[in-house]
Amino acid sequence: MLTYTILGSGAMGLRFGVLLQDAGFNVDFVDIWDEQVQTIKAQGGVYVSRDGENRHLVPARIFTPEEYEGNPDVFIVFAKQMQLADLLKRSAHFIKSDQYIFSGMNGMGHIEKLNQYFDKNKVIGGTCLIGTVLNKAGDVDFIGKRGAGSINMANQTEEPDNTTYQIVEDFKKANLNPTLTKNFQGTLMSKVIFNSVVNTLCTLFEIKMGEFISFPKADQLGLQLIHEAYDVCERAGIQLLTTRQEEWETVRHVSAETNPLHYPSMYQDMSKGRLTEVDYINGYIYDLGKKYDYEASTHHFLRNLVHLAEHTRQFR
Repeated sequence: MLTYTILGSGAMGLRFGVLLQDAGFNVDFVDIWDEQVQTIKAQGGVYVSRDGENRHLVPARIFTPEEYEGNPDVFIVFAKQMQLADLLKRSAHFIKSDQYIFSGMNGMGHIEKLNQYFDKNKVIGGTCLIGTVLNKAGDVDFIGKRGAGSINMANQTEEPDNTTYQIVEDFKKANLNPTLTKNFQGTLMSKVIFNSVVNTLCTLFEIKMGEFISFPKADQLGLQLIHEAYDVCERAGIQLLTTRQEEWETVRHVSAETNPLHYPSMYQDMSKGRLTEVDYINGYIYDLGKKYDYEASTHHFLRNLVHLAEHTRQFR
């Protein structure tokens, strides 16, 4: 049986770790947010709710990177893009050449950082359509019914091995609903495009996903962003997993049926005064397009609007 360590034990890291624990796997948690570490230690675990109900304490072993001496088979990383380099540097003393890492992080930019510590044949990229909210240190809310949400995952080499297949089976046992693909860039970019619609628009208007999708012209807003992003990917030679219309249908389905009560992670960052990952989502799409002489101008406009919202917090 594989053992797991969560690097970055925020909302999604806690959800993965708790569900794997519930399925019988040995899981450790590592985080660089001291309040999170100390709170979970003092409580003897993390308080878990589902859609705001049935709050209960789940035991969890958590460490700072400097404290941790474990030797897991697989790391699962859920850091913010701008915090990943520091997390990896502080964790380097327990990273070994035979260990695998699965990343379900938002945006793009993390793979290059992971490759500084892990061989490409040990890196599995993933995208998660799973809503989770960290209410406060040591207190997490799983959004959606049990078994809600899904994962797409792909090896960086696009050549799955036995350990990859075992990780997929473990994720199935944990009710994470994984699908393994052999399209690394297309898998990652499909979620970037999803987030470029839902995360950004919900953040700017401070609304839940279900509230966004109830707007009669939500499809016009979403498809404008999707069309621009697909134009960029076509020029960059990235084959996405779905058609443009299918990508919109994913946005619609997740927003209306899977996670209508969810505030996306970018909103959670904005509402708590943290920097957002918009430069790694809409900004990444725009910057990639510029390399191929294409202006994804709507994505650029939205990126600047999010930064304007960040800027104006100081005046409130």
